[in-house]
Amino acid sequence: MHNTQHNSNKGLHHGHKHSHGHLAADGKKLLWATLLNLVITVAEIVGGLLSNSLALLSDAIHNLGDTVAVFVAYLANRVSKLSANERKTFGYKRVEILAALFNAVTLIVIILFLFREAWARFKNPEEIKGTIMFVVAVIGLLANLFAVVLLKNDSNKNINIKAAYLHLLGDTVSSIAVIIGSVLIIWFGITWIDPLITVIIGLYILKETYSILRESIDILMQASPKNINIDLIKAELEKIEGVANIHHVHVWNLNDSQVHFECHADVSADIKISETQPLLAKIETILLNNFGISHVTIQFEHYCCEGRELIHN
Repeated sequence: MHNTQHNSNKGLHHGHKHSHGHLAADGKKLLWATLLNLVITVAEIVGGLLSNSLALLSDAIHNLGDTVAVFVAYLANRVSKLSANERKTFGYKRVEILAALFNAVTLIVIILFLFREAWARFKNPEEIKGTIMFVVAVIGLLANLFAVVLLKNDSNKNINIKAAYLHLLGDTVSSIAVIIGSVLIIWFGITWIDPLITVIIGLYILKETYSILRESIDILMQASPKNINIDLIKAELEKIEGVANIHHVHVWNLNDSQVHFECHADVSADIKISETQPLLAKIETILLNNFGISHVTIQFEHYCCEGRELIHN
């Protein structure tokens, strides 16, 4: 007996509750953050050239990369709301994961470039106009703080928003570092603090970017979510009366909020297709309540698979 069941047959669609709702607001905030970052970038490029500060210019380059990154996040947010169709049956939700991956990679490239520039400045220190550096950095800090506050509440709801938020948070930290550096240059004439701040900013941003990069790759590789224990799921589902064996399991994230589950389930007796409905309902309830999984596809069988491995190769 062979039968495929999906929770959409019963009109449940629980999983869609996880990722809609906040998208429109996020899109507007991302657009405002993009415009703010663009203004900061222009101000820091002019200020960096006038003050001869590598830290300020590096922050400007960083901000330019972030302006592009946040705008990409905005576009991805808009595209992700498009409806599913015959070719894109899952819709466009993964566009946001692609955007997060792009943002993480571009940020790493920018940081490596700044490291190279900092090393050159360590070897050949140059005179820096600390006052201009200070004024521009303060302007950048205020604008970055506003952008960070704008996205903070939504940063934990969506990996795309989180990536943009981390870009802006890095900008804020770097602005503070540039301000500290400018004060030390004005008071003590310590010019080597300029490239040192650049390196410190870069190391901080690399640390924050790593988690986004790893999570994006895991989702694109359809890795099982870290909080999901497949062995425990198997054990729980096999406690259901009438379910003899669970095998050929797949668990993956469609995006950072939707988890999908599919498996083969051996039923104890060679029952009618209609009699699998109560089993399906129990499986869905356990997966939703115990593991937060609401997109479920079960292939019911009666000992017809040659192999019953938990993970099928």
